[in-house]
Amino acid sequence: MSTSRHSVDGTAPRPLAALPKAHLHLHFTGSMRTSTLLELAEQHGVRLPGALSGQQMLHLSPDERGWFRFQRLYDAARACVRTPEDMRRIVIEAATDDAAEGSRRLELQVDPTSYAVHVGGITPALEIVLQAARDATALTGTEVAVIVAASRIRHPLDARTLARLAVSYAGDGPGDVIGFGLSNDERRGDTAEFAAAFAIARKAGLACVPHSGELLGPAHVAETLALLHPDRLGHGVRSSEDPRVLAGVVEAGVALEVCPASNVSLGVYADLGHVPLRRLMAAGATIALGADDPLLFGPRLLAQYASAREDQGLGDEELAALAKSSISASRARAEAKRAWHAEIDDWLAA
Repeated sequence: MSTSRHSVDGTAPRPLAALPKAHLHLHFTGSMRTSTLLELAEQHGVRLPGALSGQQMLHLSPDERGWFRFQRLYDAARACVRTPEDMRRIVIEAATDDAAEGSRRLELQVDPTSYAVHVGGITPALEIVLQAARDATALTGTEVAVIVAASRIRHPLDARTLARLAVSYAGDGPGDVIGFGLSNDERRGDTAEFAAAFAIARKAGLACVPHSGELLGPAHVAETLALLHPDRLGHGVRSSEDPRVLAGVVEAGVALEVCPASNVSLGVYADLGHVPLRRLMAAGATIALGADDPLLFGPRLLAQYASAREDQGLGDEELAALAKSSISASRARAEAKRAWHAEIDDWLAA
């Protein structure tokens, strides 16, 4: 996914790192640099699987066996995060990497349950991340806000607890909780049983951002739309397989957090060129490109835009429209969105 290819008229393409954008789909542990993971593993005496020893793009089967391998690797990485300092480091480095790639806004997703055992509970775990988000914003200039995510493999009552926790830290600025999500294997759990948790979040004004439409097809997207009333969908790419479902996504104004490297790594599509980005754009979908879990899937945010250019053939005007779409779909304040949109116009005019 090189960014150096010349455009069809022979001119050099505009630098994608200079394109202002928002990053709306990045998981806390999965955002880690490989070098950081290796240092933390050594520090805490954790033996890592060989697949985590270097930055690479995994290639898994799109079935439960492939997901099991992914989850095993993710759990191994998460086991290396033991202290408040570890957690703070992850947030600061994620923001630093995003800033270098032109991200003006990062909405980082975290399930505090996973780290609570090491820091005294889910509330201290979340507070550590929120303070780190405020510090990262000041250090990097990239606004960092937080999405609290529940897991489909745990009891729906746990999701309600996390929704209430998220609401208690809700706000619209950097270092605030701006959304509530639902992650893990889409094939697990009953979507309807999580509706109460999302109702709690929605009533408080949080963005509702469940995963749907990657491992399962358009029927799951339709179910999620009907039961959870999302503002955005984590992935949602497989809505492209049913024109009626995709039309419903567009009509409802639900943004799609499209993560091409994840789709290919999990075996949903054979290669980056087969990710249905153009089909979604043609239907009028609001799209925000994301990196999901670059620790496991390899490419970070900038590479997703490079893939849109190289593998999908998008020109700079289309890439600028994608970047604007990502900013519009964020929960950043209106004045910040206007300023970043103007910067994108400047990028395109340069």
